[in-house]
Amino acid sequence: MSITEALPLQDRVAFITGAGRGQGRAHAVRLAQDGADIIAVDICEDVPAIDYPQSSAEDLAETVSLVESTGRTIVAHQADVRDYAALKAAFDDGFEQLGRIDIVVANAGVIRFGEEVDFLSEWQTVIDTNLTGVFHTVRVALQPMLEGGRGGSIVLTSSTAGIKGTGTHKAGAQAYTAAKRGLVGLMQNLALDLAPHSIRVNTIHPTGVLTGMLMNDAMLAMVEANDPGLAAMQNALPIETLQPEDIANAVAWLVSDQAHYVTGASLPLDAGFTIR
Repeated sequence: MSITEALPLQDRVAFITGAGRGQGRAHAVRLAQDGADIIAVDICEDVPAIDYPQSSAEDLAETVSLVESTGRTIVAHQADVRDYAALKAAFDDGFEQLGRIDIVVANAGVIRFGEEVDFLSEWQTVIDTNLTGVFHTVRVALQPMLEGGRGGSIVLTSSTAGIKGTGTHKAGAQAYTAAKRGLVGLMQNLALDLAPHSIRVNTIHPTGVLTGMLMNDAMLAMVEANDPGLAAMQNALPIETLQPEDIANAVAWLVSDQAHYVTGASLPLDAGFTIR
């Protein structure tokens, strides 16, 4: 690339939730490398109904450092996507500082791996984060995106569970599948509604990704117990898990002008998981 050649996302602004680590961090860094400034949000605290650690304030600070090392600007806040007012305040501050919004990556999500303790709380926490939290994420950014008049790209992080259920009696895991499948309906609704404004909306459907959601004691306990649910969680390709950067590479394409014709799509990033 020549010195004068523009980066594919030069001077655009991306709003990313769950940006403290894992896929969210990878999205922030990759989009910054492609020229985007970042509004980043993460809860940075553990959630009682979820049986593995969430990101920390130190994790989010590391994301900030990594983005700044690319030469781009990042505005980061701790906020829970379940809390609309807090999420809007975080977005509004970033929008005020950066002056525009072009990309939304609604990435924050949780699951509960272990046996039920309080099935109502576990169901509600997962639904509120993975479905309602995504609705909140889109809603806080949508009006400024529309008013910008430049179009835009919205990516909702679903899962292979949004395409293919694997069978489970656990409320938290059932909620995960229900929410991730619900995102497809939300995406299709938004894609049709926003197409006249050149705002594209798509879902991505990753298989297992090497992040804090998988690398924890709760998942290890499932493996050691030979949980029957794991038998169905196998990829067709000889790839056990993907790296966060694999997903970020696909998202970078999806939000770029190279994918200007792609909307209303459910994109499997799954090493063949959903064809088994």
